[in-house]
Amino acid sequence: KQRMEVRPAAQGQAAAGRVALLAVLLPLCCRAAAERIRYAIPEELGRGSLVGPLARDLGLSPAELPARKLRIVSGDEKQYFTLGEDNTNLRVNGRIDRERICGAVSPCVLSLEAVVENPFNIFHVSVTIQDINDNAPQFDREIFAIDMIESTPPGARFPLGNGRDPDTGVNSLQNYQLTPNPLFSLLLRESPDGTKQPELVLEKSLDREKQRNHHLILTALDGGNPVRSGTAQIKINVSDANDNPPVFTKDIYKVRLLENLPESSLAFQVKATDGDEGTNAEITYSFSDIANSARHLFTLDSRTGDVKVAGPLDYEEGKYYEATVEGKDGGGLSAHAKVHIDILDVNDNAPALSLLPILNLIPEDTVPSTVVAVINVRDRDSGDNGKVNCNIDGDLPFRLEPSSENTYKLIIASALDREKDSAYNITITAKDRGSPSLSSRASLVLEVSDVTDNAPVFEEAAYSAYVAENNAAGAPVVRVRARDADAGANGRVSYWLAGGSAGAAPYVSVEAQSGAVYAQRSFDYEQCREFAVAVRAQDGGAPARSSTATVRVFVLDRNDNAPRVLWPAAEAAPGASGSGAASLPAAFEVVPRSAEAGYLVAKVVAVDADAGRNAWLSYELVQASEPALFRVGLHSGEVRTARAVSERDAAK
Repeated sequence: KQRMEVRPAAQGQAAAGRVALLAVLLPLCCRAAAERIRYAIPEELGRGSLVGPLARDLGLSPAELPARKLRIVSGDEKQYFTLGEDNTNLRVNGRIDRERICGAVSPCVLSLEAVVENPFNIFHVSVTIQDINDNAPQFDREIFAIDMIESTPPGARFPLGNGRDPDTGVNSLQNYQLTPNPLFSLLLRESPDGTKQPELVLEKSLDREKQRNHHLILTALDGGNPVRSGTAQIKINVSDANDNPPVFTKDIYKVRLLENLPESSLAFQVKATDGDEGTNAEITYSFSDIANSARHLFTLDSRTGDVKVAGPLDYEEGKYYEATVEGKDGGGLSAHAKVHIDILDVNDNAPALSLLPILNLIPEDTVPSTVVAVINVRDRDSGDNGKVNCNIDGDLPFRLEPSSENTYKLIIASALDREKDSAYNITITAKDRGSPSLSSRASLVLEVSDVTDNAPVFEEAAYSAYVAENNAAGAPVVRVRARDADAGANGRVSYWLAGGSAGAAPYVSVEAQSGAVYAQRSFDYEQCREFAVAVRAQDGGAPARSSTATVRVFVLDRNDNAPRVLWPAAEAAPGASGSGAASLPAAFEVVPRSAEAGYLVAKVVAVDADAGRNAWLSYELVQASEPALFRVGLHSGEVRTARAVSERDAAK
């Protein structure tokens, strides 16, 4: 285990303390870390300001950083943080205004994920934005005009408009002050919602004849150091007596409105009554205090008290509004009522998806459970309307695995085969749990890179070639062809001779690129009638894969040999002599005078080295001193008498 210290940034403020987390290092590839790293910084830090030593807090040494590829991922539209040039420290990327980002929500926390590779891990990082006193209290109006009847009794109270300060905690609005005046004092009344409501209290009776108008200054103060303040004028007009002020039916109107309420719809109605008669009982309604953010959303009918929707309501932009309604009669008396408006969420936002590919090219031998992308999903709605489920469309060898509340990992689910699918177009559907539900889709394309996992395959396991003898050297014999399903060098096939029958190697060669087999010499049927060679097809992968096919070459006979007579032997050359030589040449046969027709005189024996029809022999008498006396068998070569020998026939 490794101890991880997380230090809050300190620029212009004291360090916010130390938070120690125990992080279990996950040695298995592609598992997301469950620890959350926390930092705290004040708002409005300059661009490039240090947030925290992220790489060190993740336990990454400088030597590891290039291989681990540290990066940060945020689902926010604006990237508030970035990694410094050294890729080790988390720094501010732009202006961080806590009031704009979080409003009145406290604490204000921005979340992001730190992603590292080799092995793959996801660390969840949260940065708490601390408030500084950068906003002064303000009033919605510069002047509060109050009409008072001179008969108003001392102790009467007149609600004043609230000041507003977007800061939080001690930096928010804390107190009000009124310029000293003998006729008026300031009372702070705590409202049911916990805010301080300033009220002007009449301390002494008014005398319109002495003074018709009074001018006061109301100051709103926050609790920052130094203190900030805002002011508004109070102008009091003293009028003649009107006995009965208006009375609202409720002190506080609590209203709940759906955010999809159409514009011009009636939202609610305020109602006040007045015991006077005539113009003194005619009540006019108005907003005496309403936030600027709500002023354009609601209109108040001054005669009926009807409040209508004037602009689009959006729960995601504003969940709560507050206003003060004044009812003033014709005699100048008025009453005030609070209005609390809660905006209710409807499912009007589809989930938003952002995809971060980790591997754009995936080797086809990548093992299942490898993370190839990170998916971040956000839904601005609340409750079930903002809860999202993600799925992959179609039957693909990938699956989604939740990493955190808003993050999924895209993981290889089964083995990949580039030869079947070289790329995957993955569509991810995010669907919320609203009724009716809303969904959105995002796609990414992942390409599968080749590895040499296929050996070349010959079109035929054995090839037969027929070549007539006496061919020219270099003549084509046959072309073998093998195909490899891999790509690039892994699928590029070369051919080699890999042995064969005895003595066959010198007869042929194979062209490495084309697989064409050529004769190395002229073939002679009479010497070699057939032979076989083995051809190996080998791809260019590492390691290389190969397969072998047999090429059997049959040599075809040509009639290139004349018949050769074995018997009788050829006649000796003239003048040849030798002891014991016969009186007749070897080619002469003795026939008795009594020989009848058909007498076998001799048998000529001849052979032909060729084969087949080229070796079929026929015999005929070419020359004879007595042509009518002898005949020869056409196919047997037997020389026989054609008739009986007579005394008249010559002796030779």
